[in-house]
This record gives sequence, C-alpha cells and structure tokens, in this order.
Amino acid sequence: MEIIARVYTDFPEKFGIPRQSGLVDALEARVVFEPAYRSPEALRGLEGFSHIWLIWQFSQSVREKWSPTVRPPRLGGNVRVGVFASRAPYRPNPIGLSSVRLEGIEMRGEQGPVLLVSGVDMVDGTPVYDIKPYLRADAHPDAREGFSGPVRAHALRVEFPPELLARIPEALRAGLLEALRQDPRPSYQEDPSRLYGVPFAGQDVRFTVEGDVLTVREIGAVPGPQIQEG
Repeated sequence: MEIIARVYTDFPEKFGIPRQSGLVDALEARVVFEPAYRSPEALRGLEGFSHIWLIWQFSQSVREKWSPTVRPPRLGGNVRVGVFASRAPYRPNPIGLSSVRLEGIEMRGEQGPVLLVSGVDMVDGTPVYDIKPYLRADAHPDAREGFSGPVRAHALRVEFPPELLARIPEALRAGLLEALRQDPRPSYQEDPSRLYGVPFAGQDVRFTVEGDVLTVREIGAVPGPQIQEG
C-alpha cells in the first residue's frame, strides 16, 4: 500500500496519547498529503462531511512476528485477550483506524490541501493509507463494548500549577488537560512516587499520580529532533 499522507500532532511519542479517537475533542492535528496526492480534486465533496475515517500505520509498533494474544494495559497488563478482540498496535498488519472530526480544509501553498481534524489519537508523523467519509450508518449506539466498557470510564482529577500551565500555548491547554485526565499510565502501575513524563508540543510534562489525582510536578524541553512536515 502507498502512504498518501501524514498526520502531524503535538505528541512526538506514544505515551500520553488517548487510547482511541474521539476521547479528547480538543486535540487537533493536520493531515498533510504526500506530493503525489496533493490534488484538490481528490477531496471534492469531502467538505460536506463532519467526520472522516483515517486508516493509518502503527509506525512505532512494527514487528516481524505477531502474537495471537495481547495484554491490554487497561486490564492491568496481566490478562490476555485475542489480538482481534483488541485495538492493540501489535498486529499481523500494523493498521490503525480512527474516526476524527473534519474541522476544515485549507490550501497551503506547496503542501496543497491540508485537512484540519480534531479528536486524534496518533503520534506526530503517523503515515496514512486512506481516508474515507464517516456516515451515520457507521454508528451503532446499542453496541456492546466487551471488556473495554467498564475501564473506559476511568478518569483522574488533574492538578496543574498555573505557573507550569502557562508554559503550554493557550490553544493547546484544553487538549493536554483532557489527555492527562484520561490517565496515560498502564493500569498496573500504581507507584505514587513515580515521575512520569508526557512529551507534548515541545515540552516534557512530568507528573505523579496518587489515587485519582494526577499532579503536574515540572515541565522541561523535549530532547531530540522533531519530525518535519514534508
């Protein structure tokens, strides 16, 4: 399959990203097409849809071998379920599927048409294989959620000192706060003294969790190169 585009987000690493699309509406991203696919004609009519499907690659989770079972972090990391009963990134084909809101389509010079989307759950630079419009028929309000239903409701109270929060661009704060509230940790990690770090928008947001309270302790610059838009 051909990579047709890449998604650019504020998360350079997997840790901290919402576990599925649509959980944090305030997290925005850009879908920038590869040069061969920067045709406005290919997007004719897409502006009439409020949501789209992104079919993408788990580019940071590619492995030569696969396992028929996985251990979802939300089940404590000790319970195995079938890989096809999960959304784990370690799959025979490392393909992800996300439903995101289409906020707009902008023409940006040499980049051509760029999709502005929200509710993303992807790392910066994620390759995209295909884009499809989301239809109402795709929604099933009475669907059963298996083992994921009870654990999806888990949320934390976030304490973010104002002097630290001020170091995050104002337009990005709501998305970061909601991503932290979703509890980025694997559920089997319960050490209140452990200092975690979520790279976000060029900053390393370090925090601890005790009980149901997440407290941001410090913020530092994220080391290493960032992915550049092509």
